[in-house]
Amino acid sequence: MADDDVTRRLTAMGPRLRAVRERRGVTLADVGRATGISSSTLSRIETGRRKPTLEVVLRLAKEYAVALDELAGTAPAPAAEPRGTAPHSFGDDKAVLPLTPYVGGLHAHKHVLPAVAKPPGRPRQVSHEGYEWLCVLYGRLWLALGDQDLVLTAGDVVEFDTRVPHGVANAGSAGPVEYLILFGPQGERLRPRTPPAAGRGTGAHSVSSHQQGVFAR
Repeated sequence: MADDDVTRRLTAMGPRLRAVRERRGVTLADVGRATGISSSTLSRIETGRRKPTLEVVLRLAKEYAVALDELAGTAPAPAAEPRGTAPHSFGDDKAVLPLTPYVGGLHAHKHVLPAVAKPPGRPRQVSHEGYEWLCVLYGRLWLALGDQDLVLTAGDVVEFDTRVPHGVANAGSAGPVEYLILFGPQGERLRPRTPPAAGRGTGAHSVSSHQQGVFAR
């Protein structure tokens, strides 16, 4: 394997490690306590600012219960589904469809949260390096951002620094929620070419996390 290919695979491993960690629903601090690797080191690896050593990769592969070839990107792709179009299912039944198969720069995903039978608790929050844009396509999404609680509906867009604790949940019982995410792992941001329309708000409604009115009647 050529040196440039090794470098490329090591660089690509950071986003994969972050994706696996988020799939398990654990924070950098959780992983740090379990593996003995500092949160700052894990953060730098996930954002591509530091290349992981073999020892670190082995510890993380064991902690996440994944194969090394999956982290290295050398695992064979499933033959039954086209590359880049197969959604990933998570433990909370959330489905994530990657829209950008390349490594580096902005990453785009479509997320689908299933319908809920009863009001959930306040979304579990995580924080990490990066910057994120979120756009709701369908349904009502509960975004817990720091100490704020927002209910977003179709067409609402928010952007935030992902170092601020954040989490999402389906805020209504009428059906699923679909939303798009653009994520800049190293703080990359969008560059709007036109100014926002004057006098228009986001349409997001601030609510208390204890208000029952956050859910569809």
